[in-house]
Amino acid sequence: MIHHGKKYRAAREKLSAVKPVSFAEGLKKVKELAYAKFDESVDANINVGIDPSKGDQVVRGSVLLPHGTGKKVKIAVFAKGDHAEAARKAGADYVGAEDLIEKIEGGWLDFNNAVATPDLMGLVGRVAKILGPRGLVPNKKTGTVTFDVADVVADLKKGRLFFKNDKNGIVHFSFGKVSFDVSTLEENLAAFIRALLASKPPSSKGKFVRKVTVSSTMGVGVPLNVDEIS
Repeated sequence: MIHHGKKYRAAREKLSAVKPVSFAEGLKKVKELAYAKFDESVDANINVGIDPSKGDQVVRGSVLLPHGTGKKVKIAVFAKGDHAEAARKAGADYVGAEDLIEKIEGGWLDFNNAVATPDLMGLVGRVAKILGPRGLVPNKKTGTVTFDVADVVADLKKGRLFFKNDKNGIVHFSFGKVSFDVSTLEENLAAFIRALLASKPPSSKGKFVRKVTVSSTMGVGVPLNVDEIS
C-alpha cells in the first residue's frame, strides 16, 4: 500500500472535482496544488488504445516542444573520427567510444540523450542493459542511430523529446515546469498531443487517447477532458 505524506493528502483534499476538466483548468489546478520547495516538472500520463503486448501496436515518436521543458539537455554521442568531431562542433556534451562505455559501466549516467553512429552500436550493446531501463539506448526508429550526428545533436539541443508507451499501454511525458504559465504549458501539451496522435499505430482500433492525467512531480493527478482532443 502506498502511503502519501501530509502535504500530498492536503493537496488531494483541495482537488474537489475528480471529474475531467478542461486542459486550461487542469493545468491551473496542477500549479495551484504543487507544494514542493523545488520547481517541479509537469507530467502527463496518457492511456492509449493499444494492446501493448503486440509488437505492431507500439506507440513511439518525438516532438519539439514550442517552449521546451525547462530542463538542461545533456547529450552523449558514441562516435569516432570525423563523426566525433562533428558531434562536438554541434554541441554534444560528451563524445567518445570505449571511454564512454567504460564510464557507463562504472555507474556514470550524466546525460539525457544518447546518439550513436551505426558502426558503434555493437559497442553500445555492452551497456544496453544499463541504458535500456532509462530509455537511453540509441535507436534507428527515433533517428538517434545515424552518421548525421551533427543534425541530430542540434535538434536535441533545441529540445526534441522522445516518447514511448510502457508495458501497460500508458505514455508518460514531461512537458514543462510548475513555474511556466498556464498558456505555455497548454501549448506544450497540445504539441505533444498532436505528435502522439500522429504516432497512432495503424492496427490500433477505436478511440486512441482514452484518458489524460496531469500532475506535478510530487503532486496529485488531475484528469483532463479528452473530448477537447480533435
